[in-house]
Amino acid sequence: MRFMVLVKADKNTEAGALPDEKLLTEMGKYNEELVKAGVLLAGEGLHPSSKGARVRFSGAKRTVIDGPFAETKELIAGFWLWKVNSKEEAIEWVKRCPNPTGTEAEIEIRQVFEAEDFGPAFTPDLREQEERLRAQLEAKK
Repeated sequence: MRFMVLVKADKNTEAGALPDEKLLTEMGKYNEELVKAGVLLAGEGLHPSSKGARVRFSGAKRTVIDGPFAETKELIAGFWLWKVNSKEEAIEWVKRCPNPTGTEAEIEIRQVFEAEDFGPAFTPDLREQEERLRAQLEAKK
């Protein structure tokens, strides 16, 4: 099972404040634990929404909205992609995480869809296409 683990933004991350050396060191140790356990697939911090954009879809129309975005409680400051055996295991790993902001923080855990989750709508042709794309991505690493 794969899970996307989302670190929620706060006023400091949205202001572009960077973590101090102590937090970077703690996160580095935590990420090492994740790698040693075979859990970590990817993980990155994100720039504030002021450097981002959103594209709103309405039928065939596309509207670009430049950041910053108003509701920081719904914004993401960083993420990990983990491979674990269950949601409970992901929760246990998050509980071991250093506090990402040093004050109030929230981390969200969301399961990633796997091919088999889509049932018969994910036809053999679509599965083949997916496998081909994944192989192309792996080859570029």
